[in-house]
Amino acid sequence: MFRRTDLDGFEIEATSRNVAKVSYATSLMKKGVLISTTEHVLAAFVGVGIDNAIVELNNLETPILDGSAQPFVDMILKAGVRQQRRARKYYRIRKAIELSEGDKFIGVYPGSGYSVSYEINFPHPQIGLERFEVHLSDGEFQREIAGARTFGFREDEQSMRNMGLIRGASLENCIVLTHDGVVNGPLRYRDEFVRHKVLDLIGDLALLGRQIIGRVVARKAGHAMHTALVSRLLRDSSLWEETSDDLLEEHHQPEATAVVQPV
Repeated sequence: MFRRTDLDGFEIEATSRNVAKVSYATSLMKKGVLISTTEHVLAAFVGVGIDNAIVELNNLETPILDGSAQPFVDMILKAGVRQQRRARKYYRIRKAIELSEGDKFIGVYPGSGYSVSYEINFPHPQIGLERFEVHLSDGEFQREIAGARTFGFREDEQSMRNMGLIRGASLENCIVLTHDGVVNGPLRYRDEFVRHKVLDLIGDLALLGRQIIGRVVARKAGHAMHTALVSRLLRDSSLWEETSDDLLEEHHQPEATAVVQPV
């Protein structure tokens, strides 16, 4: 739940029905009230096993901070976690579903645990073809994904600003690439670019309202395709079953809650 303290505590649920626009970030809107760039904080919640939380903010956009989910992870852990009595609910994938558009692809398949595999391919000497897969258990998100920062190309900067995007982008919160290099290195991971795409996907899939038990595979997908998969899954309940009996419980905390107030 996102709560706009600057608008008398107006609340916007982090669910698929409130998705507003998904270009360079995922935004939510309810009754004309906007919350922009939700994917990093939602990924942080999933990564540390939180499924009941309120995020209070006094603006329309969640802070970009350092461009990754790590500051949000730190804030959640500092705020504290409280165990609840109810069993955690999951969506166990029963049937495969695949979506494609040109060379973009995303699919989800039955599996044990929750894993994400992502592939990107940018014609840039610092990126090229990158693949990464992570299993969200035993703290893998915090070790392998949380610190991966968002990135952008210097040549796209002015056109994006003209569109009202990346207003808070700077060398402190975004990896900036020129035609042949990185302006503000070093990278935190050798393949930080694809790891950030995994981070975005985990955050976008949080809009299902339940963590899945299954394997997600994506190739050049992006926010629009991530959220299209969420919508497709929620429209067809034959693709999954809701369960609290799963193979993840031994690795994750019980259902928990925290209040995080980014400033």
